Amino acid sequence: MFAFGLFVITGVMASAGVAGALDYPVRPVRVIAANAAGSTVDFLARLMAQWLSERLGQQFLVENRPGAGGNIGTESVVRATPDGYTLLLVTTSNMINASLYEHLNYNFIRDIAPVAAIGRGTLVMEVNPAVPAQNVAEFIAYAKTNPGRINMASGGNGTSPHVSGELFKMMAGVNMVHVPYRGVSQAITDLIGGQVQVMFDTTAASIGYIRAGQLRPLAVTTAARSPALPGIPTIADFVPGYEASALNGIGVPRGTSAEIIDLLNREINAGLADPKLQARFDDLGAMILKGSPGDFATLIAAETEKWAKVVRFIGARAE
Repeated sequence: MFAFGLFVITGVMASAGVAGALDYPVRPVRVIAANAAGSTVDFLARLMAQWLSERLGQQFLVENRPGAGGNIGTESVVRATPDGYTLLLVTTSNMINASLYEHLNYNFIRDIAPVAAIGRGTLVMEVNPAVPAQNVAEFIAYAKTNPGRINMASGGNGTSPHVSGELFKMMAGVNMVHVPYRGVSQAITDLIGGQVQVMFDTTAASIGYIRAGQLRPLAVTTAARSPALPGIPTIADFVPGYEASALNGIGVPRGTSAEIIDLLNREINAGLADPKLQARFDDLGAMILKGSPGDFATLIAAETEKWAKVVRFIGARAE
């Protein structure tokens, strides 16, 4: 488990000539992760920070700033000087919060410039082994005969596990009670203990319990099967059109120069093509994404619209 605060990764001088042409970076760069240390997205941030440190010859420092559903850390990047020395680890929470919070001090799509998508984190629909369902079809049938009696856990309101579960409820036509926890660890503990019956959680956080037989995986949430759980079907096999994942990438304050954005985009894409880094992403149950800043902007817009529909469906509001 990583400690809170700064995690320094020592870079080596590589690709210094490329960076030198822009005179960037000449000092350490902060990567703001608006979530707690030790989470799956935090691991992804540290993997990418290490890669950038080695490629660009300066330290890329991951700084955890959790709170207010990720809004505290995000706003700190929005308010930062747009000089390339403050980056944001973009997550699906940024897209959910656009509609979940009625009053934000920033507009994410307007105020954060996309740099590069990193990957999509796979979630897994899992149940306590006492639940009498071996697959999604059986679970839907069970839920429809027990409306309002099944408790669905999550690590908090507005998180990817929460809205992924709400999307399932909406598309499958089932009634489950959402039970938000202050974090994933407590939610998993109660799921194993039987206080709650189902959860949509990140593969990385759950796979150890699944392999130990403490949780039963029913399906993964992505459109394709996960390399981490190759024998587990997708929810879309049972609920056509269902897809949910935790989108991650890098953004910078609006106004950052196109030259810096393009440099970072090239180096991030180079990292995503590296076999060793790809293997680490597979271990985390993340599907690698590549593309231009414009490609990432398109993904962000589509995800923002998608989750806005779910937020409206459940009538959620957070302040």
